[in-house]
Amino acid sequence: MTMLRSLFLSLLCLLPALAGAQASAPAECVVPSKPGGAMDLTCKLAKKGLAQEGAAAAMAPMRISYLPGGIGAVAWHSMGSQRRRAEPNTLVAFSGGSLLNLAQGKFGNAKAGDVRWVAALGADYGMIAVRSDSPYKTLGDLIAALRQHPDKVLIGVSGTIGSQDWLKMALVARHAGIDPKVLRFVALEGGGEVFTAMQADYVQVVSGDTSEATLNASANHARVLAVLSEKRLPGVLAGVPTAREQGVDVVWPIIRGVWMGPQVPEADYQRWVATFDRVMATPQFAEWRAQAGLYPFALTGPKLTAYVRKAVDEYARQANELGLMR
Repeated sequence: MTMLRSLFLSLLCLLPALAGAQASAPAECVVPSKPGGAMDLTCKLAKKGLAQEGAAAAMAPMRISYLPGGIGAVAWHSMGSQRRRAEPNTLVAFSGGSLLNLAQGKFGNAKAGDVRWVAALGADYGMIAVRSDSPYKTLGDLIAALRQHPDKVLIGVSGTIGSQDWLKMALVARHAGIDPKVLRFVALEGGGEVFTAMQADYVQVVSGDTSEATLNASANHARVLAVLSEKRLPGVLAGVPTAREQGVDVVWPIIRGVWMGPQVPEADYQRWVATFDRVMATPQFAEWRAQAGLYPFALTGPKLTAYVRKAVDEYARQANELGLMR
């Protein structure tokens, strides 16, 4: 009995150390898609920012892992499992597309309140792109081709019917008087895979995001026909006209950030919120964000949570109007 009591007391003494080891374990950012897309970019931006923060605190470099599937559903349900829902150092990338899928019930019965929203790192916009050697020089050229032979133009999107990439192209088509139902969409997993498919000429058009386009346009892999922003964007895409300029009144902003499991201890959640508040206030982070093709949009903790809930409600309303709700 004395030996058991001693062992029990020893374990009690170890608990604080074990908890501290868990809190100081290397951080992980989960990309809920394949490498190369904007979700990947989000985790890489977070990693850069945290490396700057960790240099003074001797933090281990953040690890990036990939968990594609179900347009984010696999990562969502994995982090909601009993095994992972309380991990204090695991972040998951999300976008406005994630919120749209959540609103449409593509994550099952999941709700916005089922996870802990940590930080919005920036925003980008929708865009329409083709290969650099494509015969389509303008958005008008593409629309003319879709009117004449919609069956001959394959459009690559991340996700299926109802995804944000699908909706962006559907809105452009509808504004141009084309029934989105006649368009030929190819559903792929993540922006990296979509651009790879276009380079292989498996699809002729990409409906994606400006952050992804920045990476590909700068390497002369793609020609961006239109950005879905209110006005022209600075940087690599400064010469690209908006869809509005070309007579198509469609604007599509996209938030990008990270969330955590629902049972992460409050102290750990607040630690991450405070960390991102510090990181995103630095000039260096602003520079990295711009290099990633993102634009200022910084919210953390309760303010981000309120924004997400409002956005999900608005997406649900839009999806219901388009007959996309399950």
